[in-house]
Amino acid sequence: MKIRATQAIMECLLEQEVDTVFGYPGGTILNVYDELYRYQGKIRHVLTAHEQGASHAADGYARSTGKVGVCFATSGPGATNLTTGIATAYLDSSPVVFITCNVGENLLGRDAFQEVDSTGIAMPITKAAFLVRDARQIPDVMRQAFAVAATGRPGPVLIDFLKNVTAPSQEIDYTFIPWRENRENRESSGMQALNESRRTQKPEPDRQDIRILLEMIAKAKRPLLICGGGVVRGRAHREFRAFAEKLDAPVAITLMGGGAFPGGHPLTTGMIGMHGSRASNVACDECDLLIAVGSRFSDRVALDPATFAAQSKIVQIDIDRAEIDKNVVTDHHIIGSARRVLSLLNEEMPQYHHEEWKTRILPLRAPSAAPESEHLTPQQILEIIRQRAPKDAIVATDVGQHQMWAIKYLHFDYPGQLLTSGGFGTMGFGLGAAIGAQMGNPDKRVLHITGDGCFRMNCHELCTVEHYGLPIVSVVFNNGTLGMVRQWQNLIYDKRFSETTLDRGPDFVKLAEAYGLRGFRVTNRAEMEDALEQALAGGNGAVIDCVLDADEMVRPMVAAGSPITDFLLNEEGRA
Repeated sequence: MKIRATQAIMECLLEQEVDTVFGYPGGTILNVYDELYRYQGKIRHVLTAHEQGASHAADGYARSTGKVGVCFATSGPGATNLTTGIATAYLDSSPVVFITCNVGENLLGRDAFQEVDSTGIAMPITKAAFLVRDARQIPDVMRQAFAVAATGRPGPVLIDFLKNVTAPSQEIDYTFIPWRENRENRESSGMQALNESRRTQKPEPDRQDIRILLEMIAKAKRPLLICGGGVVRGRAHREFRAFAEKLDAPVAITLMGGGAFPGGHPLTTGMIGMHGSRASNVACDECDLLIAVGSRFSDRVALDPATFAAQSKIVQIDIDRAEIDKNVVTDHHIIGSARRVLSLLNEEMPQYHHEEWKTRILPLRAPSAAPESEHLTPQQILEIIRQRAPKDAIVATDVGQHQMWAIKYLHFDYPGQLLTSGGFGTMGFGLGAAIGAQMGNPDKRVLHITGDGCFRMNCHELCTVEHYGLPIVSVVFNNGTLGMVRQWQNLIYDKRFSETTLDRGPDFVKLAEAYGLRGFRVTNRAEMEDALEQALAGGNGAVIDCVLDADEMVRPMVAAGSPITDFLLNEEGRA
């Protein structure tokens, strides 16, 4: 049947079972927003304060729900304001479809008002970028975009419509094709669209590769598992846990792997890498077989590739062939989704017992008790959160010291419980991601853990929290400085604190109140306990401003480029 081009866009969203869109309107995308007005009862739109906030919200929605997130923006600065969010999603393999509109065909290439080459800008940071010049392409492009975003290694896709394509006079032939009834065609369409791109392939694991790994496991005396972000993205947490328990080996978790293996599991050794636990880093240095699942061995994990797991055979399991041997040379690898590979391994692997190895490694993870102090400490804040917040609460962080402390002291037990920017390290990610997570998970509590530097980046999204009545609690680790940068200046740059002191406003309590939210300032454990209890009981958004010492440090720490056990800073102080 014949329908309006903009109506086809909405119907294609419904095909994909999209119920929520995040965005910010503008001139070139007005035709789309006018159509969206007619779909108010079917598609909910969340208006953020800034396009970057919308991009992070769509990303947080995707990470926490496992669905594809959707974000709208207009041309020019609207589209360019999305780029940080697009790159954040790309580096962390998060499936988001970004929809923008550009100037009309007659103005293209003439430096018209708010014209920019959106697809050209987005190409290096997306799985695919489509420029739609013909309204008849809309159904195919929309379906391909969602297929590409979700199939194989997930990631962001951009669709840029020329304004004339969305004109009210444009009508096209359209047939509604439900996503669930057309899954095979949808995936093959997406793969064809990218010409069998490496990030869209969903390869079947080679059975011989599976057998080789099983033989390596049988010979190993000191195996170590690394749980990476691919386990989270592939929702392979059940298969990974079964594999770890059958292998009976210590499990180190990357920053992006948080939630894929229970944080309180007896085999968990904590985070690995630059701020990894002693147990994880020592296990990596002493193991004889290292199996990394869904981990790309980034420079924050394999700080010195030449010495990384030097005594070990290294095995990498990843869906993306391009990640194999890119950062660390492996002895064996298996190409395939984490869930499929682990399922095949679990079918054939017997139960192992590595008591001597566990006795060597697991005692090294013994946590230190929160220090008794009149002044508030990061560990106190997070232990109070761990004790008083719901166990299934979703945590969105920004980037820096608070991020590392949160990973260290909180337990994450399911995929999508931890939302954090790992690959791109995006300050300002947390509040937008928290908004998206809360919209996608209305029955769960969402906590936003941030630093005072990061919070300044996107605190204007408090208006979004207030307007939609979201019970998000923002906990600000306020040490009056760019904490992680200051830590490096402290340890490496001989205390030359160049431009990291944040001796300026705003007053975060007054800021929260200005946005119609509750604000609390806390300076000790008792005040923190009381503030968190009130914030969680209130049923709407709140900001807790936690006053910390400027020289609090993340411990342990290994300097960039150093062997993984060469601690510049250990748990007690300088190594």
